[in-house]
Amino acid sequence: MSDSTLKAALILQREGAPRVGGDRIRLLRAIDAHGSIAGAAREVGLSYKAAWDAVGTLNNLFAQPLVEAAPGGRSGGGATVTRAGLALIDCFSMLETSLGKALSAINTGLATSPVGAVNTLWSLLMQTSTRNTYRCTVTKVTQGAVSAEIDLALSDGHALTSVITERSALDMGLAEGSEAFALIKATFVMLAAGDDPGKVSACNRLTGTVAAREDGPVNSEITLELGAGKTITAIVTRKSAEALDLKPGDTATALFKASHVIIAMP
Repeated sequence: MSDSTLKAALILQREGAPRVGGDRIRLLRAIDAHGSIAGAAREVGLSYKAAWDAVGTLNNLFAQPLVEAAPGGRSGGGATVTRAGLALIDCFSMLETSLGKALSAINTGLATSPVGAVNTLWSLLMQTSTRNTYRCTVTKVTQGAVSAEIDLALSDGHALTSVITERSALDMGLAEGSEAFALIKATFVMLAAGDDPGKVSACNRLTGTVAAREDGPVNSEITLELGAGKTITAIVTRKSAEALDLKPGDTATALFKASHVIIAMP
């Protein structure tokens, strides 16, 4: 006879942003224990790249970085879980404890109550495939007849601009000081070597340092460190990557159109 005991896994998510679940909290705990992403990856059963990407996603998602990592790659370099990261671990643990108590009470009542009451526990969680997701603050909203231009503060002096329909801006209630998430697909991000790409029509320019490059048969994935724990990832053709000849430590600029910045509200 199958076990009908109700089980639950805690997942935290703002609408339109990546999810934070037990797997990423376990990774944070392992980084705190080992002092390195490589050691933590081995403990939780991830490749170094998968763990490194997860850390980048977490740092982009929160206002302050959760992990501060030193260069070194798979075989070296240290990593420290920040106070913000430790606070998240503690908060998640408290929520898990509370959820466990609630589920225990519900399981007790399941013998006499159908699962209909349990359905109120479920929420629809939207998961996005967008690699570049950032928590930002709206600094300016310029309304037009059809479209609205939204200026966003990212961090460390970086800013983003998004152009969306006027109706979308009104429906979301975007205003100066609002918190919002900016989403940019990695395939929308163009790259230029150095910090001066010249005259281009893309109004979003983020200059950083190449942190990683992974080449595939057709495309290459290149990640730039922007400072304050933030990163941006671009997927370009292998030929373009070879022409740019970007290597870890090089300066490069990410460029993308305002129309390619999607906005989601928390």
